[in-house]
Amino acid sequence: MSKTLYVGNLPYTITIEELKGLFSGYNTEDVKVITDRDSGRSRGFGFVHFNYDGEAEKAIKALDGHSLGDRKIVVNEARPRTNRNSGGSDRSFNKPIFNRW
Repeated sequence: MSKTLYVGNLPYTITIEELKGLFSGYNTEDVKVITDRDSGRSRGFGFVHFNYDGEAEKAIKALDGHSLGDRKIVVNEARPRTNRNSGGSDRSFNKPIFNRW
């Protein structure tokens, strides 16, 4: 069975190659660093996908709290994605903006 890990509190300068290197001792399937769509800079977190739960558990035990730069990273099992607009707000980010002037 496969498992995806959340990796948080990453330095904003981290690259995908650096994150892959951090997890290179474990049998990873895919590594992603989440970036800001406007600046392209890391948002400080990423995901690592494993084909085997055992490898994911080893990575959590070894790397949770690991120092990377001047930060202690957080490594735990990723939670399922939730609907971001479930707060009851009618605010829509896709509404056209019209200039009244």
